[in-house]
Amino acid sequence: MDDDVRLAVTLHHAEGRDPQPVVVEALPYRKDDATLAYRSEYRRLAVEGRYHVARIDVRGTGSSEGIARDEYTEREQRDLETAIAWLATQPWSTGAVGMYGTSYSGFNSLQLAARRPPALRAVCAIYATDDRFTDDVHYSGGALRAIDLVDYCHYMTAFNALPPVPAVYGDGWVEAWRTRIERTEPWILTWLDEQVDSPYWRNGSLRESASGAGRDHGYEQIECATMIVAGWADGYRNNSFRTFERLQCPKALLFGPWSHMSTASSLPGPHVDLVPEMIRWWDRWLRDDGNGIDTDPPIRVFARHPTPPEPDLAMQAGAWRYEPTWPPDRLVERELRPSEHGTATVVPRGGVGAQAWISCAGALPWGQPLDLRVDDAFSCCLDWSVDEAIEVLGYPRLFTRVRCGAPVAQLSAKLESVFPDGTSALVSRGLLNLAHRTSMSDPTPLAAGEWHDIVVDLEVGSWTFAPGHRIRLALAGGDWPNTWMAPSAAPIEVDLDATRLVIPVLIGPGPIAGPPEFAHPPEAEPPQAGPPQAGPPEAAPGPSEVDHGEQVPSPEWRIVHDVLAREVRAETRYGSTAAIDFDGTYVDDYRGEVMTSTIDPAGGTATADTTIAITWPEGAVTARARLRFASSATHYDIEIDLDTTLDGEPFVHRTWQRRIPRHLQ
Repeated sequence: MDDDVRLAVTLHHAEGRDPQPVVVEALPYRKDDATLAYRSEYRRLAVEGRYHVARIDVRGTGSSEGIARDEYTEREQRDLETAIAWLATQPWSTGAVGMYGTSYSGFNSLQLAARRPPALRAVCAIYATDDRFTDDVHYSGGALRAIDLVDYCHYMTAFNALPPVPAVYGDGWVEAWRTRIERTEPWILTWLDEQVDSPYWRNGSLRESASGAGRDHGYEQIECATMIVAGWADGYRNNSFRTFERLQCPKALLFGPWSHMSTASSLPGPHVDLVPEMIRWWDRWLRDDGNGIDTDPPIRVFARHPTPPEPDLAMQAGAWRYEPTWPPDRLVERELRPSEHGTATVVPRGGVGAQAWISCAGALPWGQPLDLRVDDAFSCCLDWSVDEAIEVLGYPRLFTRVRCGAPVAQLSAKLESVFPDGTSALVSRGLLNLAHRTSMSDPTPLAAGEWHDIVVDLEVGSWTFAPGHRIRLALAGGDWPNTWMAPSAAPIEVDLDATRLVIPVLIGPGPIAGPPEFAHPPEAEPPQAGPPQAGPPEAAPGPSEVDHGEQVPSPEWRIVHDVLAREVRAETRYGSTAAIDFDGTYVDDYRGEVMTSTIDPAGGTATADTTIAITWPEGAVTARARLRFASSATHYDIEIDLDTTLDGEPFVHRTWQRRIPRHLQ
């Protein structure tokens, strides 16, 4: 790089190393061990697509030099511009470069596209977002995300404390490791400080904030061909239609039923092989192959049909179809008003939302919503009967008026499909920190005793409500453990006469006959395991010893109601083990617990314990990070301990303790 820092790159060459286009993926998730099992995809791109594939450890991670200051930094983006320019000038390169990836590498693919490096001709962003504040793992509707605290937000402390691979880095790897640990701070501390939308969150976001603050690289900056892949069970699906609509470049959208997993093995299916789709996209824009993809209908979407909920749902009912534009000409807004009049009272209660679990399903224990009847019992439910099929596709919105005696409160809104037997399936959800009702960047407290007009944006959804079912709007004072509880149990009054639910409804059949066709996934495609953002190895979890003497378990997901303690706890654990290159082994173990009180929403806790152990001939290393997080009405208290070992002996220990004021949270 321009400051002499070296980035580690693995190259998967097309046969013969003849001049071919290059495809890039850049991640902080350790290409040589934690995500090594994904390389079958890179080999397929090299063999079937005749592309050279470059996989990069971003600065300060894996075997790259430097320090990882944060996710998606401006420094990282400049690094990747340099890497793209280098790849374009190699003798085996035609000079045309594409970029792609899932989650983090989907994010930075869009970020780089907006920076317009000359050689970057096309990107494919899979499960990525355009808004890092409202549609990422940190905040939702102005409220702190809860269960994510014990997953990605925590385990990156351990990931960033692992050493470079000795066989890749060479001599000096131990000293480089020590420097990395001593200079890398937990990213979560910055995220807890940044509690409102700001230029910090606009960095890396295509979408402008309400004030437009901090956005230099938005949708209009992207000129290269952009393909978006989204999934209905994935937490980043909101990016899909609104980004497609705003882009002015060649574009395509593939929207399937999937969670934050490979399209070839996701829970739920049906599954498709994404590799031929990406090859066809890059053939058109990196090779100028007139394969017709730019004249095909640009949107392929899986329309969801009623399916009873299961936490590990294998197959979502529905049908594939094309759409020529967004929004479709046949999309209309239907307004639903409650038949009830007067006011309804919503009382915040810890634990409500647990049946809906987390908004980003992935590999277990990050599963899919359950039957919501348990949550609905503690919610204000408004129902509408369905006499003829109603297909919803798009972004529902709730308009209402509320009054609350507390300066900070939350309103959760869930759109549900109630089956004739009473089973209730989640269609879409939204939550608003009411202090953020007029601005995500400049929140203001609720005025006691005053009515406030609010709008709650629900996540993009697809569902056909069948005759005999009911449409349900369930209102609650929180959505735990998806988000942290507001600090007050003060009831929220809802003006039913001012309440209307606006749903996007498709009228009539689609204008394009016949469904799209996809290649079936390869038989050898294994199910993915590991955390939803990092996606560690696709190895079968099995018993392996970790440094604190226990076995890596099968995934665990429990909701525990401690009656006498007046607490509800969400408990998770998962792990994996794999053989890796350079005669190594890789083992990880992730444990987390989030607690909320059923009588005092101000008090909650989160604890997490992540251990990663890697063994090479040059040495055995471990990084163990432990998190203790607690809230009061006014503060968040956080403590992080990091312990590393080398060959069984203590290496470097670090600890952090912070008290962070809650800013209208």
